[in-house]
Amino acid sequence: MKIKKILVSQPDPQNPKSPYHELAKKYNLKIDFKPFVQIEGLSAKDFRQQKINILDFSAVIFTCKTAIDHYFRIAGELRITIPDTMKYFCITENVAFYLQKYIVYRKRKIFHGKSKFQDLIDIIIKHRDENYFVPLPEPHNAEIPELLKKNNIRHSIGILYKTISNHFSSINDLNYDIIVFYSPSGIKSLKENFPEFVQGDIKIAAFGPTTAQAVEQEGLRLDIQAPNPKSPSMTMALDDFLKEYNRNNNR
Repeated sequence: MKIKKILVSQPDPQNPKSPYHELAKKYNLKIDFKPFVQIEGLSAKDFRQQKINILDFSAVIFTCKTAIDHYFRIAGELRITIPDTMKYFCITENVAFYLQKYIVYRKRKIFHGKSKFQDLIDIIIKHRDENYFVPLPEPHNAEIPELLKKNNIRHSIGILYKTISNHFSSINDLNYDIIVFYSPSGIKSLKENFPEFVQGDIKIAAFGPTTAQAVEQEGLRLDIQAPNPKSPSMTMALDDFLKEYNRNNNR
């Protein structure tokens, strides 16, 4: 069976130079983008109810680009100027580079892991004296606060945004050869929308260890995982998979 259609559970990048569009050309694929979840930012009023003062912290931990967006959004709405001395600890280099949207990158103290939060913990332990703010969504994976507590890292969790499942009209929405997920919330949305979903020949791709874990916890088969040692991005992982798949199915 040839791979012809891929569903990516994210908004369309609207960029003709997107790696996904290059992938579609290379393999003659139809790639659709349909977000399985939508992000809803908390208002400044709701954030205040958590009784968190952003300026009480000397460092902030970012697990994704969305957290960066909402951190600086809330700071702006509260008319808080983030000091130049703030230290940033990011789960990957890609997430760290995204900070350039809001700060002068080369003039800040920025640290990053490779792909897993455990990698970042190893760096955080070397900066144990910091007081960390961790912006997360609701719901979020318990692994992050658990690892911080286990390693006696002084921190506070702040909820800045919520992930809400989008609704799909019919099972025909899943008529694809590969479905790509970027968050555990996307897997949750799949099960909420299609409780009778049977994977069959559909390949499931997951970005990030928590998303991969969510796939397996739901009893689904994980076919493609990124990042991995060969492929730091999802499009690279898909490219590798398609090369191998086509080689094996064209014999």
